[in-house]
Amino acid sequence: MIRVLVNGFRGRMGSQVIRAVAAQNDMELVGGFDPLFTIGSVELEGRALAPAFGELVRALTTTRPDVLVDFTSPDSVEENLRCALAQGIDCVVGTTGLTPEKLEELAAGAPEGTTLFHAPNFTLGAVLMMAFSAKAARYFPDAEVIEFHHNGKKDAPSGTAITTARFIASARREGKHTSSAPGRETELPGREGARGADVDGVPVHAVRSDGFSARQEVIFGSMGETLTVRHDTFDRAAYMPGVLLAVREVGGREGLIIGLDKLLDL
Repeated sequence: MIRVLVNGFRGRMGSQVIRAVAAQNDMELVGGFDPLFTIGSVELEGRALAPAFGELVRALTTTRPDVLVDFTSPDSVEENLRCALAQGIDCVVGTTGLTPEKLEELAAGAPEGTTLFHAPNFTLGAVLMMAFSAKAARYFPDAEVIEFHHNGKKDAPSGTAITTARFIASARREGKHTSSAPGRETELPGREGARGADVDGVPVHAVRSDGFSARQEVIFGSMGETLTVRHDTFDRAAYMPGVLLAVREVGGREGLIIGLDKLLDL
């Protein structure tokens, strides 16, 4: 039985994780953490599932989880992970805002045998979209990423968009492709940003609007043709198969793992 503690259990993603973990036969929800929580329990449809905590050290020492799942905020995730990893607790992280260098630093400070797993996106469709994009980038010289999210999204561009752009840039180098599309040099004075954020030479555009959950399009161009790879998320339940896969996998691995693709046969 895998003992799971959920950070940010009252949030939109955290509440989905609670529901998903509680439904598994091989997992036990041992607690939830939220710094604004005072007293009570983690509840699902009026039923108490596990104790809730407002202080992370107490949550970890009381529940002694095998895995910590963190869907909190960029300003708190680093300290959360530092605290859990120091105790040898495997971490599954969906919170964005941490650089690869910071993740490496955090993983290096953990005891031997501990795993830090981070994914910019836990939906299987998004992982496939990134894999398809990397493959297409070997043959299409031009590529742009457009991501759409709701107004509550706290970072722009999204972690998925940044990762996709990096995959494209890496594949371009392998395929020896160079884009001829105009960049920031064509932006009109006072209209800077029209060509989007430059992520390793790939323009990335972030749309924020009510009405969207999460969507990403990757548009490739070549002589006389375009190719569009698009992924839509309509419900946060779509992230749960990936989260559960990571929770099951981290116990048999070690060190830093970035990306759900590392756990899939792609």
